[in-house]
Amino acid sequence: MVDIAARPRTDGARTHTGLTLLALSVSGMVVSVQQTLVLPLLPQLMRHFQTSVGSVTWVFTASLLAGAVATPLLSRLGDMYGKKNLILVTMGLLLAGSIVCALSGSLPVLIAGRALQGTSSALIPLAIGMIRDSFPPAKVTSGIGIVSATMGVGGSMGMIVTGLIAGHTSSYRPEFWIAAALAAAGLVMVVLSARDVGGRTGGRPDYLGAALLAGLLICLLLAISEGNDWGWSSGGVVGLFAAAAVLTAVWVLVELRVRQPLVRLGLLIGRQSLSANFASMLLGFSMFAAFTLISTFVQTPRSVGYGLGGDVLDVGLYMLPSTVTMLVCSALAGRIAQRIGAANSLAIGSVFAGLSYLWLALSHSHAYDMLGFSAVQGIGFGVAYAALGTLAVQHVPMDQSGIASGINSLVRTAGGSVSAAVTAAVLTGETIPALPGVPQLHAYVLCFVIVAVGAWLAAAVAVVHGIRHPAPARGIEALETS
Repeated sequence: MVDIAARPRTDGARTHTGLTLLALSVSGMVVSVQQTLVLPLLPQLMRHFQTSVGSVTWVFTASLLAGAVATPLLSRLGDMYGKKNLILVTMGLLLAGSIVCALSGSLPVLIAGRALQGTSSALIPLAIGMIRDSFPPAKVTSGIGIVSATMGVGGSMGMIVTGLIAGHTSSYRPEFWIAAALAAAGLVMVVLSARDVGGRTGGRPDYLGAALLAGLLICLLLAISEGNDWGWSSGGVVGLFAAAAVLTAVWVLVELRVRQPLVRLGLLIGRQSLSANFASMLLGFSMFAAFTLISTFVQTPRSVGYGLGGDVLDVGLYMLPSTVTMLVCSALAGRIAQRIGAANSLAIGSVFAGLSYLWLALSHSHAYDMLGFSAVQGIGFGVAYAALGTLAVQHVPMDQSGIASGINSLVRTAGGSVSAAVTAAVLTGETIPALPGVPQLHAYVLCFVIVAVGAWLAAAVAVVHGIRHPAPARGIEALETS
């Protein structure tokens, strides 16, 4: 462990924590906004590019996939070259990706721009690492909670922003220009406000590990997303699953042999890390699946026999209660975690998230159903995501906090990537015979149940984690002073 007295922290840095937290929180929210910005646009993009649901879903999935690969790599670079420098890199990549999307004229270019945007997902673990490096012990837990909660708040806000803009134009481009402007503003705030006082490690990045990780995730997600179209027993799908398995085995061997691996397997599946990462993956699965499902369900015309017949703006408005409750609960999440522990906080939040999906599975015909779901979901994710950030680094040494947070973010994003492919497979697998391409209501209900079960499994894993690995005496502060 690192003695807190050994940290290069000054009184000036202490007084600067408020501005640093503001800059990191705003930047984290911008990153989360870009992740869900396109979800209300998927039906419009499908018509614009005259493509299928499975193909257009890659506009969302590509961002998550790129984030899953880039997060551990950029987290490692942050430990090597300074977290602030890499935060600026992530914001620069987000800015560049947003511009590519805004200028795109074809689906492949748009997907490429979205992948570039997705690399900015590494900002959250980098920000958590910076907070743990430079904040006074009493402010670390609340700081991590606030920055972590921006993932959920920004996700809801992204859908609201898209809805407001889409009401005035039929083009998908303005949303990306807005994302570019937000990225530029966040970048400036970090330059002017954030201070990086943490130590730096040597070594070099594991680019081979990153390439293998990208390959296995692409094979896995492509097999899941194309299973219905190609046939689950077809040579293409079976071959992709086999390739994913082989690449996984090779990746594990590489990570075990390389001196400085992309992912330290001990931090991924170690005694104290496995349950925290598994809960993170399940929660990521639930949140991103819900965003995808709500967008398409709300915009389904009532003439189909279900849906709310709304437009893109309605999607954003239905998510407004989630944004409000998430903001309130995330502000309180740090105190809750200090009282009952991060694991128990995660369990409570996950239970609320699961209840929100159960609500939709049982009742989904009225506007108040969607508003009630949104409010309860915001409570769940406001508490749960704030706790995840603390849980990821609670048991690791200071010099591994960046990569530990990055690995936790990787599995959460990977869970989100899988959820997009799984829900697309379910929806395209059960369609209305008279309306090709339109899912049956049963398919949506099944997806809501699957997502609820995912959230409750995360709660169960969190409870077990809390019992087996109780937090240090005073939470994360105790770890920092040990």
